[in-house]
Amino acid sequence: MAKLEVLVVVAVFMEMVSAASLGVVYTEGGMVEGENIRLGLFSSMDIFRGIPFADMPGRFEKPKRHPGWDGVLKTTEFKPRCLQMNVIMTDTRGSEDCLYLNIWVPHGRSVSTDLPVMVWIYGGGFLAGGSMGANFLDNYLYDGQEIADRGNVIVVTLGYRVGTLGLLSTGDSSLPGNYGLWDQQAAIAWVHRNIRSFGGDPDNITIFGESAGGASVNFQTLTPHNKGLIKRAISQSGVALCPWGINKNPRKLAEEIALKVNCPIDHTMGACLKMTDPVLLTKAGALSLPSSADHPIVFNLLLSPVVDGDFLPDEPSKLFHNAADIDYIIGVNDMDGHIFTALDVPSINSDLLETPVEDVRRLLASYTKEKGIAGLDNAYSTYTSSWGSDPSWETIKKTIVEIGTDYIFLVPSQAALYLHAANARTGRTYSYLFSEPNRMGGLLKPYPSWMGADHADDLQYVFGKPFTTPLGYWPSHRDVSGYIIAYWTNFAKTGDPNKGDLKVPTTWPRFTSTGHQFLEINAKMNSSNVKQMMRMRYVHFWTSILPNLAVNFSE
Repeated sequence: MAKLEVLVVVAVFMEMVSAASLGVVYTEGGMVEGENIRLGLFSSMDIFRGIPFADMPGRFEKPKRHPGWDGVLKTTEFKPRCLQMNVIMTDTRGSEDCLYLNIWVPHGRSVSTDLPVMVWIYGGGFLAGGSMGANFLDNYLYDGQEIADRGNVIVVTLGYRVGTLGLLSTGDSSLPGNYGLWDQQAAIAWVHRNIRSFGGDPDNITIFGESAGGASVNFQTLTPHNKGLIKRAISQSGVALCPWGINKNPRKLAEEIALKVNCPIDHTMGACLKMTDPVLLTKAGALSLPSSADHPIVFNLLLSPVVDGDFLPDEPSKLFHNAADIDYIIGVNDMDGHIFTALDVPSINSDLLETPVEDVRRLLASYTKEKGIAGLDNAYSTYTSSWGSDPSWETIKKTIVEIGTDYIFLVPSQAALYLHAANARTGRTYSYLFSEPNRMGGLLKPYPSWMGADHADDLQYVFGKPFTTPLGYWPSHRDVSGYIIAYWTNFAKTGDPNKGDLKVPTTWPRFTSTGHQFLEINAKMNSSNVKQMMRMRYVHFWTSILPNLAVNFSE
């Protein structure tokens, strides 16, 4: 009898602490049911994978609303990524039917209501990527569980068209371009219309993304089509002003792709491209390699957004008034350019090979070519002024990474910060530099011992991987991840990264047009991590000195 009583008590207790769950959720398209997982005694999470936010898109057309479905849609599996080249550029993967999103909803003792919403936009050079990210042993990079659980926010990740099918433009009305950006916008609008049913606050949506996703976040704040939909934004290593952010001559690229797929380049080009096999179109837009210091890879990233007069009515720099009431964090990694410059100048990764000084000149000549010899000479003297008469191999290699980082990411990000702060009404502005050293540097070798944070190194920390897979990380990595999740989710809640439910290691001051303060984020956080004037001398060179030089092509 005593045994039975114990079982009854246990059963009653288990019922009391049974996981809170949304169960079947009503959306505009129909009913959806996800997966519920228990996280702790009084915490659980609903996960929805593969909710359609738009219909299967017509080729080179804006997305349309989904017609809906009957019955309950089981949303427990990630849907295919949008059609794209595979990692090794030998074949395609994915599908044209790819406009789906995923949602993570955390619960305490009872079902959540009115939670802040964080919508993730992936990067991949506008050529690749997926809403779930890279997968290793069923551990998806963009799994929102750690952020949602630790920060008590809803996390949404979305799919959007990339490559030829997402960005090709003829520069006129036949193929206006920006289809991938319209997909993102459709997902943001869907979240705004439907997230209340999932326990989210439609009036507190933060969009965040990295690389091309960071630039996409910036584009979404600048377009007039998102008026009132976005409360806050975070751009990691990418803004609309990056040199790869806008294709200023889309017609040239469209003609090159048309010729590759046997389409004419006259007035029928657009119609022909629309009827061409999507796999052939995707392959025709593949990234062309190899690159070199004379032809840097950044100039091959041509499938990008365009000023179309609709999504982007004007040049991005002239649209920051549209973000005047959006709180905005913009930042970069201290060696963001490494991934690119290591392709252009492979010797920088070798401790055994010298990197000739001539490679510094060649890379700078490529980046300043519009100004000819005057641009090169000014750039070279700016970057070598601290070298002394006999620079070490390491100094030369690091200088190449600095040049790539400044040109491709850091300087445009500083320009965007300045424009946001200058145009802000209620919107707050924050700047950061992520400098946790790459885990592959030094003894493990593929990278040199002086490596800082490479492009995309921040992603594992943002998505809490040191907590998900603790054996792969040191305690200091968990510190970094905890700091970022605290700053990011506090910001999503309040518009101030210092204020929210999570404690932060250092107060992060706002960026202003006069103070230019920023926070350096790494494992060793204290008050000395608050700094100002990020690489100001180099920002000044690229934004003020170089543009005002007289063009000089004579030797």
